[in-house]
Amino acid sequence: MTTGLSNFWAVYSNVVLTVGINGLLALSIWLTLACGMLSIGNAAFMGLGAYASALITMKLGWPFPLSLLVGMLVPAALAFVIGKPTLRLSGIYLAMATLGFGEVVRITLLNWESLTGGALGLNGIPPLTEWWHVLLALGLTVAVLWRLRRSKVGRAFEAIKEDDTAAGLMGIDVAGTRMLAFVLGAAIAGLAGGLDAHLTFFIGPQEFGFDRGVDILTMAILGGIGSLPGPIVGATILSLLPEVLRSLRDFRLVVNGLILVLIVLFLPKGIWDPQRFRAWFRLALRRALMPADRPARHR
Repeated sequence: MTTGLSNFWAVYSNVVLTVGINGLLALSIWLTLACGMLSIGNAAFMGLGAYASALITMKLGWPFPLSLLVGMLVPAALAFVIGKPTLRLSGIYLAMATLGFGEVVRITLLNWESLTGGALGLNGIPPLTEWWHVLLALGLTVAVLWRLRRSKVGRAFEAIKEDDTAAGLMGIDVAGTRMLAFVLGAAIAGLAGGLDAHLTFFIGPQEFGFDRGVDILTMAILGGIGSLPGPIVGATILSLLPEVLRSLRDFRLVVNGLILVLIVLFLPKGIWDPQRFRAWFRLALRRALMPADRPARHR
């Protein structure tokens, strides 16, 4: 059994660790969605974290934890800077602004050849990411976000998401709360980028463009943004679908897209919907008790 597990890990270790990293990315955008903000800049924050962390390791030789910390601080600081003007926007306008920011980051990484390697990217990044790094990062992130959601700040998130004008009249600092969600989301995306860079040995600007941003958003919405497990479930499905459907070859992307469309059509609140689960549980409990009730009514 130990040999079988070792063989499985040798073949699928990168896939398993990618699931955890994608879970972090989905949670990073869950933060902004929980505060009513549609941001598509998380791929850019991931790229900033990946490059910052990789360069710190390769150029300065700092320890891995410090390089991950830098990978979180750089996108968080930039999120704070760009958040001042952009977070005044909402809806599609905020999405367009963060999309433009993502393209600026991608083009900068592409043209700053002396530091980032340009189109060739960074190669030979030390493979420092272990399974327990990803597990610890994901566990701590979930714990922090769970505590945040149940705190006064989490209730402020919900109020702003429902109606930011009413939340402001209730005394909630709407601008400050949005900035907090934006910066924390950028830091989590940067952490995922740092872990990913030290897992894949290579990073390039093309990995952090518009397509990656849409993938991150899809993970969160597919799993459901009503609870913390939802984004992780969505990230797991989107990470494993390409591997599960690999035998279909040329039809893999078609089936992949069809599955996603069906889920969105029939489960509009996402796969992980606590309210739907409670309704199913009550229905199952009622049906289980019905045979016991009928004889009593007959007598």
